[in-house]
Amino acid sequence: MARQRAFDRDTALETALREFWRHGYEATSIAGLTTAMGIRPPSLYAAFGDKRRLFEEAVSRYQETYGAFTTRALAEEPTGRRAIERVLREAAAEYASEEHPRGCLIISAAVNCGPESAEVEELLRGFRQASKAALKRRIDDDMAAGRIPAGTDTEGLAGFYASVIQGMSTQARDGAGHAELLRIATLAMSAWPAATGT
Repeated sequence: MARQRAFDRDTALETALREFWRHGYEATSIAGLTTAMGIRPPSLYAAFGDKRRLFEEAVSRYQETYGAFTTRALAEEPTGRRAIERVLREAAAEYASEEHPRGCLIISAAVNCGPESAEVEELLRGFRQASKAALKRRIDDDMAAGRIPAGTDTEGLAGFYASVIQGMSTQARDGAGHAELLRIATLAMSAWPAATGT
């Protein structure tokens, strides 16, 4: 009969997520993880595999919880403009929250990684590129509906808003509060192309 784990796997995963979020992938050591999680290294390996697989599971959890506001906003709002404005406003609140580490795990966890962490960098880059593509789709929707001028550089506009979101994450990690991030979000929406009369 297999021995039951003496720890709650879900709680341990949440703790690992916050360690990676706070310190980044490379600076988070197995020793630091096991100390924070209250388990020994063999238990970590048995439950999660290696550090890389634990990180991937933590990223998945992040996307389903703290980072899910982006997917919801892009799916639920009736226009691209409203969707992107909601993403920015909710990012301001989420990134500055005192209830968890500041900023965005997907944006900050692979900063300053060495060559041995190239696969982790590529993993997170893929998520960021997918997010930018989702922004572009909603902007394209508005152009197709005649809400913004035909010929608008939707790829450039999506890149601009992706850059703003990434910058807001960095600003939050540097101590910017909700009100300051909200000002950035509001100013960013002033770059939205003028409506075409609809």
